[in-house]
Amino acid sequence: MEGAKIRILVADDHPMLREGLVAVLGTQPDFEVVGEVADGAEVVRLAERLGPDVILLDLEMPNVDGVAALERLKESGAEARTVVFTAYDTDERILGALRAGARGYLLKGASRDEIFSAIRTVNSGGSLLEPTVTSKLLDNVGDRRPPHEGLTPRELEVLALLSRGLPNREIAGKLFITERTVKFHVGSILAKLGASNRTEAARVATRQGLVEHH
Repeated sequence: MEGAKIRILVADDHPMLREGLVAVLGTQPDFEVVGEVADGAEVVRLAERLGPDVILLDLEMPNVDGVAALERLKESGAEARTVVFTAYDTDERILGALRAGARGYLLKGASRDEIFSAIRTVNSGGSLLEPTVTSKLLDNVGDRRPPHEGLTPRELEVLALLSRGLPNREIAGKLFITERTVKFHVGSILAKLGASNRTEAARVATRQGLVEHH
């Protein structure tokens, strides 16, 4: 017996975008598009009727926008996991959507593979939020958990030297560890701070008072 397909509801008010998405999703043997809608109020009605597994939800929709639709879905007790689509990753509404229960967001320019993998990830219970995104968003939301939770004493030492602009080789020399170990620590620090590179890690560290400001 074939595995159950992931049932998807597509909500976007641009017919071309919507049709394109539906066509692309239809190429995957494990996906089944069960419905498509063009406005937020309709999403809630159809989700109740069809019980999709995953909803792809445009944030910019007429009548009831994506965030409001999510809030209504939550109130109606819908089980579907939602991924929101947005044109800008600086959109304040993304935060509202995440607060209202979205499992993550995709930019309108996302590739087919990113969309496919996003759907499979949320369907299996995962979240799409990369550490960088989460920390950026949490900075805005003022979440109480500091993103640097869990830096080890050794990582803090590496971070302090990295913040002074020292290359891995010098950090290794100062701490009497191998360069490979430094690389490993730096990778872990970037992940924990949600930084995409060393400069950003140093900035985050200074802002959070993890290192002395030089």
